[in-house]
Amino acid sequence: MRREIILENVVEPVLRRSRPQDEWRPMEIDLHDTWFPLAHANHVTSTPIRRAMHRQTVFLWRDRGHAVAAEYLPGQKNRTFSRFTAGSGCYPSCEYFGYIWVWYGNPENADEDLIPDVPFLPRDGRGIPEYMRTSVRFDGNSLLSVENLLDLTHADFLHGEVVGGEGEAESDEISFDHTSETLTRVRHVVGKPVSPVMRWLGGVRAKYQEFRSTLHVHLRSNVCISYPRFRPGFDIPNIQTFVPSGPYRSRVDQIFSLGAAPTPFRQLMPRLAYVVGPQDNAVVRPQNPRYRNAEGRADQHSRFDAPGVRYRYLMKKLWERQQAGDYSYLADAKPTTDLRQVLGIDN
Repeated sequence: MRREIILENVVEPVLRRSRPQDEWRPMEIDLHDTWFPLAHANHVTSTPIRRAMHRQTVFLWRDRGHAVAAEYLPGQKNRTFSRFTAGSGCYPSCEYFGYIWVWYGNPENADEDLIPDVPFLPRDGRGIPEYMRTSVRFDGNSLLSVENLLDLTHADFLHGEVVGGEGEAESDEISFDHTSETLTRVRHVVGKPVSPVMRWLGGVRAKYQEFRSTLHVHLRSNVCISYPRFRPGFDIPNIQTFVPSGPYRSRVDQIFSLGAAPTPFRQLMPRLAYVVGPQDNAVVRPQNPRYRNAEGRADQHSRFDAPGVRYRYLMKKLWERQQAGDYSYLADAKPTTDLRQVLGIDN
């Protein structure tokens, strides 16, 4: 695993001509052989619901309590099915961490050991309150949404009421690690202004906080495991699932774990997803045509964009491997690794 450190000082970008490595068309990347958390488990009942992963339609329902993921509605099996179900019409599926996971790729390669670890959620999904679950749709490519999360400054000016606004801090350091299948970005800020929502709903009366935000991204599935920690204050662990429902759309079924937060904050913080989501969507939506028509444009960025630049590089490498017919996971890929240390969870 490589580890890269980005210094505090910001370097003005140097304008330059486009290079071959600048080419980035996220809407064309379609990575196979991965598990998508396609729906909140408690939303799947005996009545079928429709979801999509890339261009594949999936119907979800329960039969005698067991979740079924299929290309057909119950009673409609008189047609030809795709290679994603090996002609059977049923996708490999399972239920963990409060989600129904569906395999996207060759069914023979489906392996439940490839489902990411989410250490702050119960593996069997029991006991997760409904108010901790949210669902938001994005009018943008899922990879662009993940890039937006990796952006180290967007939250300050877009979501200042949640994470605290911009302001001169004592220190602001960024680091990131990566494997062939994951990228982990950490931002550590000392002296960050306390956000209004944490002050008035969370009862934090200090003027400044120490803030450590860890984002662990699974590249194939776009699953983002986030662990923001505030001191004084509390942790706001959550998982965001940017499931691609086409080249220009995605769906995020988010789950929070706020058992350590005071009651007003614990119950209202998840609802802020319906404030934060539209803010992010307003930024991501216009990017679709810009990347579609980006020939000849140089990729301009500063050192603070290094995690996003590395993300693009890793996604391109995965896509190139799969285009050559290699869908395997390399030796450094360990999706089920215990993430407590990676996320900075206190014992």
